[in-house]
Amino acid sequence: MTDPFPHEVYVAGVGMTAFGRHEGKHVAELGQQAVKAALADAGLDYTAVEIAYCGHVQQGVTAGQKVLYGVGMTGIPIFNVENACASGTSALRAAAMAVGFGIAKVALAVGFEVMGRGAIPTGGDERLESLARAGAPAMPSMFASLFQQHSQRYGTTVEQMAMVSVKNRGYGARNPRAQFHDPVGIDDVMRSRVVAPPLRLLMCCPTSSGAAAAVITSGDVARATRRPIRMVASALQSDPALNGADSLAGITEINSRVMRAAYEQAGIGPDQLDCAEVHDCFSIAEIIHYENLGLCARGEGGRFIEQGMAKARVHVSTSGGLLAKGHPLGATGVAQAVEAVEQMRGESGERQVSNARIALTHCQGFGGAAGVHIFAA
Repeated sequence: MTDPFPHEVYVAGVGMTAFGRHEGKHVAELGQQAVKAALADAGLDYTAVEIAYCGHVQQGVTAGQKVLYGVGMTGIPIFNVENACASGTSALRAAAMAVGFGIAKVALAVGFEVMGRGAIPTGGDERLESLARAGAPAMPSMFASLFQQHSQRYGTTVEQMAMVSVKNRGYGARNPRAQFHDPVGIDDVMRSRVVAPPLRLLMCCPTSSGAAAAVITSGDVARATRRPIRMVASALQSDPALNGADSLAGITEINSRVMRAAYEQAGIGPDQLDCAEVHDCFSIAEIIHYENLGLCARGEGGRFIEQGMAKARVHVSTSGGLLAKGHPLGATGVAQAVEAVEQMRGESGERQVSNARIALTHCQGFGGAAGVHIFAA
């Protein structure tokens, strides 16, 4: 494997809250809980942190300072990072760049969000709001349309989408920090209410609150910590020029490109992955991301899940994914790294993947941004 940066980058500590409603709790409380847990995991004091990047979407100006001042006021640079659903992923990449290019030996990436009930808000983005259908919010409408296009082109079925939900709810039932702990069957998914035809409620991720943090360090610092995990790829891209005639280009082009870039950095292929956390905001998204990841051919994602992923060794969305773990927008990308690190340390309890050595995390923020990180034990 090669290094994505001139200097080695490690994740020396991780921490996160449970994801869920957290009624009455403020973002500062949740963020501080995650940061303190990550520092304790690394065995480092906050005074060791030289720079911090805070991913959030709806928490207001300088929310990072609001969170971190409650941990300590040490005068370090604090950057607030907003990149839609990829905000946490972007904060993680920025922290990795700071260490990888020698700006700091210890950097902090934290993501957090407190969200209300109902559909994920589109924040006044006219591009997204124009996709809303009568009686259905913008994001479910967009993914309902993506399903219909994928189905017309490749034969993907509603039942195959339900299988993704069943799988991820099964993992979520074994994750104490997931928002949903009840396993479901295909009939349960198919009977749940229609949100944007043909998407059912259990094919959609919930809005959530929560926080996650990662302590990123140089190699010399990492070797003095408990059990660091090396970051071997870090890639972030915005949308390329899209083929306007291809209705799926917005989810295939940016994601397949950023995944190829990460594989190239790490010097591996998809057949070497043990775990992958993908942006399964809706069950059709995970199906398409199987294809973007290179786990199966384009158009084969539905059949890939139907056949039980039998042709791949990778385990996808072992945290429960966004569908079961929840999706506090700014926290998601960092929480994916928490899952990757814990899997490779053998700390994932009942959902532990045997001999996990290589893990990938992926998050897409529509608007657009997509980021991929690859970790190796």
